[in-house]
Amino acid sequence: MELRPGYEQTETGVIPEEWEVSLLDSVAKRGSGHTPDKAHPEYWDGQIKWISLQDSDRLDQLYIYDTAAKITPAGIANSSARMHPKGTVVLSRDAGVGKSAIMKDDMAVSQHFIAWQCGPSLNNHFLYYWLQSKKSEFQRIAMGNTIKTIGLPYFRQLVIPRPDRTEQDAIAAALSNTDALIESLEQLIAKKRQLKQGAMQELLAGKRRLPPFRKEWESMRLGELFTFKNGLNKAKEFFGHGTPIVNYMDVFQHPAILGSMLAGRVFLTNQELSTFDVRMGDVFFTRTSETTDEVGIASVVLDDLSQTVFSGFLLRARPKNNKLCNEFKRYCFAPSYVRKQIISRASYTTRALTNGRILSAVTLRIPEPDEQLAIAEMLNDIDAEISALQGKLSKARHLKQGMMQELLTGRTRLV
Repeated sequence: MELRPGYEQTETGVIPEEWEVSLLDSVAKRGSGHTPDKAHPEYWDGQIKWISLQDSDRLDQLYIYDTAAKITPAGIANSSARMHPKGTVVLSRDAGVGKSAIMKDDMAVSQHFIAWQCGPSLNNHFLYYWLQSKKSEFQRIAMGNTIKTIGLPYFRQLVIPRPDRTEQDAIAAALSNTDALIESLEQLIAKKRQLKQGAMQELLAGKRRLPPFRKEWESMRLGELFTFKNGLNKAKEFFGHGTPIVNYMDVFQHPAILGSMLAGRVFLTNQELSTFDVRMGDVFFTRTSETTDEVGIASVVLDDLSQTVFSGFLLRARPKNNKLCNEFKRYCFAPSYVRKQIISRASYTTRALTNGRILSAVTLRIPEPDEQLAIAEMLNDIDAEISALQGKLSKARHLKQGMMQELLTGRTRLV
């Protein structure tokens, strides 16, 4: 393939001719860390932030501000752990391979991490984004049966393509701006979700009323509202083809609402299709789970799912009457006063379990139909706002990936 003018083929790929390919160790000081002896309590619970595998969720967010565990000066003095200055770039080489971050404070690290203190010719933000772009490669080369890891020899030979410092600064600034946009959208989504949760707890318990509604709510048991049925159980060889089936994960991953995009398939008789059918307005509850928190999660069918059945890990609740509108069903099983009843009544041996008899005794507070619709409409509006923000967040993440591919290879130049 013919190269663009001004570009050359290197061991790191095609890059601009004026860029350099450097051994990372030649432009950054590489270090690692250690775990102080846990048999010595005086080494632990100090003030020194210590990055470990417990902090995996704190990585890949540009900066790491705090750590789950902290050590003492004695822990540093009596181990191979070392202090790394603020601004050091850290990378996980074990479980969570390829996750990285920039230290926002002086910190130590465990032996599961590599840390680079950048020299004057390497922008630490540029290095962070370059490591992010290499994440899939790090994950691919990691080896091990129980814990995947990358050996130190790999990092001793690691080379990085880099422009001059001015262009590094410009690339880092552009990508940091995109990260700031992503972070602001994530925070806004979290705020909207908290708003929705608070609104649900107040509106669905009758603590907050929407005007002009004033009529007293009716308290009813679920057994007065639904008939319950366990789902279909068949041998493994019948699954993978045939009729769509609502499975446990369809409900667990989409609490509140079920659509028509079902991946599961099962081969059925006509009798089974009739016995375990699915109709619009049906509610499905998770019947069994490893923990009580995950049992009795509800999802309502709002699409026409004719010629569909449901699995034995679910309970089908079929409406006996029109006391609950379908849109209201999306939300009315989620408030804490309902979930507490379901969880407290569930049995538990090796797994948590609920059934139609248990759920039939759960009570629900029901407003008149017009108020149900008004509550559902308000919560639907919040859901629509969250969905729109999630769409923007997805586009921002996609934009960042595209920018990294272009800017970190020099295909697009900022300077």
